[in-house]
Amino acid sequence: MERTGVIIVAGGSGRRCGGPRPKQFQPLEGRPVLARTIDAFAAALPGAEVVVVLPAEYVAFWQNLAARFDVKPHRVAEGGAERFHSVRRGIEALKSAPALIAVHDGARPLVSEELIRRVAATAAAEGAAIPVLEPADSYRMLDGEGSHALDRRQLRIVQTPQIFRAEILRRAYGAEWRAEFTDDASVAEAAGYPVALCEGEAINLKITRPEDFAIAEGLLAALRTAEREQWGA
Repeated sequence: MERTGVIIVAGGSGRRCGGPRPKQFQPLEGRPVLARTIDAFAAALPGAEVVVVLPAEYVAFWQNLAARFDVKPHRVAEGGAERFHSVRRGIEALKSAPALIAVHDGARPLVSEELIRRVAATAAAEGAAIPVLEPADSYRMLDGEGSHALDRRQLRIVQTPQIFRAEILRRAYGAEWRAEFTDDASVAEAAGYPVALCEGEAINLKITRPEDFAIAEGLLAALRTAEREQWGA
């Protein structure tokens, strides 16, 4: 695997999730969500440089929390006004010269090693890659006359990590922020770079609301059961 730099974006306030502090710091089965996310990348990409982008007011808090939970090695950068600015600061904070740069949501702690490596391999071959899923729900588009149904066969649910050749992502983030930049793929495409799709994972849940913690705990329990059955324990 080519040398990869990892940017974990954890700059959100977590207002929708509630709780005494942002969701990335809340415990999931006794371990902070963000710690689980960092550890997943450390396991999938040994030796990768990991930069975590946080709200400025939570940097010291996280450093103290991470020390208590023996989180895998990483460095911290302060986030910006929008996700776009936070990713740009993460790129600037990378000290190595990686061939690939991965960007991942800090609130996706269940990302698997297999998925990380699959997206990285696709990015190495194609230049840019993102994991996607086919939607199971129906969708409607709002317009001036009400709404109309969309053909879900033409839609995909986008996840992270989104991984790019380093020079592609650096050039793309040289642009000015625009409201339509909802993820890194949209930034790269606006700069003229095609983005390849690869298969995502339903278990790669983004924790957004309070009930997502219960779902994540159920998924972790199911993973442990499947592992025990695999090894005959």
